[in-house]
Amino acid sequence: MDTFERIDKIFYPILAVIGVPVNLVAIVILSREKCGLSTCTIRYLVAMATADLLVIITEVILRQINQYYFPASFLNISPACSVPVVLVCAAIDCSVWFTVSFAFDRFVAICCLKLKTKYCTEKTAVTVLTTAGILLCLKNIPFYFTFKPYDIADDVPFLCYTNPSFYSEPGWVAFDLFDKIQNPFAPFVLIMLFNALTVRHVLVVSRFRKRLRAEGNSENRSDPEIESRKKSMILLFTISGSFLLLWSTYVVEFLYYSFSGLDPNNYSDSLHIFQQVGIVLMNISCCTNTLIYVATQSKFREHFKRAVKYPGISIIKLIT
Repeated sequence: MDTFERIDKIFYPILAVIGVPVNLVAIVILSREKCGLSTCTIRYLVAMATADLLVIITEVILRQINQYYFPASFLNISPACSVPVVLVCAAIDCSVWFTVSFAFDRFVAICCLKLKTKYCTEKTAVTVLTTAGILLCLKNIPFYFTFKPYDIADDVPFLCYTNPSFYSEPGWVAFDLFDKIQNPFAPFVLIMLFNALTVRHVLVVSRFRKRLRAEGNSENRSDPEIESRKKSMILLFTISGSFLLLWSTYVVEFLYYSFSGLDPNNYSDSLHIFQQVGIVLMNISCCTNTLIYVATQSKFREHFKRAVKYPGISIIKLIT
């Protein structure tokens, strides 16, 4: 356990140093709307980058780094240490469900052409993201009341831990079950479902269009419709695939926790390490989308290169 904690003390500062600027750059570049993506898609990607940035700030900086490097911080006073937990849960939920919303939007855009004109709009994207964000923030408020002081020094409650009643009282058990189904189980299943339906639809349509083109003796010409769908699919599958891969360990731990009925506070060392690995991979997922945009979107890649070079060029100009 001591070794794992030492790794955490090195890993989380590195993740913060990378995660904050990477997501900020993504937000700025995407907000300029010069990446060749639809306005609707940009709204989802900006929302996802913003939620990922909030996860880095709340989970990595306010919780993990504060825990390891600032043990005397005011955030460790019991009433205050519950607040980052609520913020972390809300930020993670938003990050996950914004990804689900994006996957559904791309599913509609690729597979439901009649619904596409009404659903895949900027207005709908803003409405979906705003409503989801508000509901998810309200849903996580009860977590503030699940903690009790770990210690009291000079009449000041210090640190906090989960009240054992959270794992035994029917109301809290039901709330915990709903929370776990809402995230990560339902998003995991929905993203796999949307991807499977999208692949099935695209394969059917591709075979049909190839047959038509073969009959029209135009098989050697490029198909703009297929090319457009291919680009949408690449973006969708890389983002959702990264999410599924990096969240898989956390989901396995969730399933074990759900069926075993064990209190995570009573996990063995090996189970605790497995749980922490899942959390680490989950946090890493908040830094991967920008790299995906760089790899799959040529215009975004050009803007990203300029953003990376800009500080160095500015410093050289100031010196010379």
